[in-house]
Amino acid sequence: MIDVFREANDLVSGLMAKPWGQVSPSVYETGRLVTIAPWLVGQRERVAYLLGEQRDDGFWGAPDGYGLVPTLSATEALLTAAARGDGDPAVLMPAARAGLKALRSMLQEPRELPDTPAIDLIVPYLVSLINHHGCAEPLPLPPGMDGRRLGMVRHLLESGGEPPQKLLHALEVVGATASITSAVSPTPIGTVGASPAATAAWLDTVAPPDSADLARRHLEAVAKRYGGPVPVGLPITVFERGWVLSWLLRAGVPVELPPEMTADLRAAIGPNGTPAGAGLPADADTTSVALHALALLGMPCEPESLKAFDTGEHFCTWQGEDGFSVSVNAHVLDAFGEYVRARPETAGTYRPLMARVACWLAVRQRPDGSWSDRWHASPYYATLSCALALGEFGGPEYADTVRAAREWVLATQRDDGSWGRWTGIPEETAYAVQTLLLSGPEPDERCRQAAARGYTFLTHVGDLSDYPPLWHDKDLYTPTAIVRAAVLAAAHVTQRSSGRRISTEK
Repeated sequence: MIDVFREANDLVSGLMAKPWGQVSPSVYETGRLVTIAPWLVGQRERVAYLLGEQRDDGFWGAPDGYGLVPTLSATEALLTAAARGDGDPAVLMPAARAGLKALRSMLQEPRELPDTPAIDLIVPYLVSLINHHGCAEPLPLPPGMDGRRLGMVRHLLESGGEPPQKLLHALEVVGATASITSAVSPTPIGTVGASPAATAAWLDTVAPPDSADLARRHLEAVAKRYGGPVPVGLPITVFERGWVLSWLLRAGVPVELPPEMTADLRAAIGPNGTPAGAGLPADADTTSVALHALALLGMPCEPESLKAFDTGEHFCTWQGEDGFSVSVNAHVLDAFGEYVRARPETAGTYRPLMARVACWLAVRQRPDGSWSDRWHASPYYATLSCALALGEFGGPEYADTVRAAREWVLATQRDDGSWGRWTGIPEETAYAVQTLLLSGPEPDERCRQAAARGYTFLTHVGDLSDYPPLWHDKDLYTPTAIVRAAVLAAAHVTQRSSGRRISTEK
């Protein structure tokens, strides 16, 4: 049996020990540092990491188009490392050639690409770099993609313009442009755009000495923490704490919080919302989840800042977003709903917004009962987000919508009790179990039995810390503490549903 109380409290206390967050290393980001920052501590380990992460088919990363960005980055990095002497060319070049072969096969038989951040900038940038290595057969761009938008971004910076803050996270695509230094500077902790690659790219320009020292120390700290490889985004302080607390508290897991954590989370909510971490723009997703967690803690904060993200139809992740996210809007509904529950006198202000968001979410449910989202590779994440929000705050008219989501979950369970897009894994199983037991109407016996089988799978796989990456950034990543919180939340609701108790639970 999973000791949810003990593990959850260990998890929460650990958030204070690693305030930048707990994130898996990234092939894309590590490849960019191999190329941009060969001087940084851990270069040999970064090259070894890339070699070790290559799949047998020559790709890096996940299936279904997710391999394009990490394979471009790793291939280009190995070509650069071989040319520079950062390793044995007899080892590096076969891996690079396998990457090139995989890329050509993908680009000759194009498939749908995932909606990951800045993909329309990153792919032209990396294809150009690879082609500059003088390969016999230049790589083409995917159909429908060109370098015009990348050119516009570069022109903006070369002309001394100030880029949107969200662009800083992918600043490496600009290349060595001296004008970057006049428009960009690191945060007080030394990061540019909460991205090691963006920070290294900024350092590659003529950076002011004082700021450059700050950025170098930040990069060294990140590289040393991961032993050479680096994550795609760090810090994620508010994002991590908001999600961990929201998962656990919503499921009713009893946790003891350090008072500094709640104070920090409350202080992070400004008039324009809150970013996931230093160096990133405020976004509706992190703001909503932080507000939801605070309300669950009995510290409801006025969600007025969310109105800045209201497009009139739905809520955008940030101003100027291309596309939309159902999970962001589900979290907005959670934030408004929990606040109205705590402050019933505000219902006149927020109920109309809640009704509009609920309707917008329901319309985007797929015919099979699931949802998909632009911030996560798994439909189980999107489906849980929408089913929880509609079941709790949408009203009785959405009961059938939630039932349809449960039916989809029931229909897609694997023989070993797990769930998953590509294979059954703990994270997606946790989302499926919560959808069956925690959303909407009282679960029936089929839901309880399926959840119990999912719980058995979770107990058999044990306390994993190496979760497969499913979360969208420049490539896929895992926020490990957040995923562990989701697993513990699923274990708790299953134990509660079956009448089990934990001996250490208060």
